[in-house]
Amino acid sequence: MKDSYKRLLEDIEKMDGNTDEILLGICELLKGSVAHYDWVGFYMLKNGKLNLGPYSGAPTEHNQIAIGQGVCGQAIERESTMIVADVRSEDNYLACSLDVRSEIVVPIFKDSEIIGEIDIDSHRLDAFDQYDKEFLEAVCEHVAGSL
Repeated sequence: MKDSYKRLLEDIEKMDGNTDEILLGICELLKGSVAHYDWVGFYMLKNGKLNLGPYSGAPTEHNQIAIGQGVCGQAIERESTMIVADVRSEDNYLACSLDVRSEIVVPIFKDSEIIGEIDIDSHRLDAFDQYDKEFLEAVCEHVAGSL
């Protein structure tokens, strides 16, 4: 993991407050600290659907997403991190903005069950790499432990 990501993870681990405050704090920290993170949000799994939680970035009309729908729904269905280098090449992509070019979605597991995910959009093509994946998986591990 890059040193800059290690420092961000340390900052995240120091956050306190209620769940929504912590999640919003993570969104704002990541969006404000990582140049290629243009939209950062959490979706929480409730009643078999992903429901939009705290986020930082432009408003989205995707307040609820079905399992299997879009990249967010596919990550839950596959139970794994998904990196999409070019969202325009995805048949099942849910466009939040015409500016979005790439996306990473990381599920949050608690007691071996998926409870939600972090979703990050970038206006850059092929913006996410193995460092982003490892870092965001560590963020999700921390989030699961604090819920």
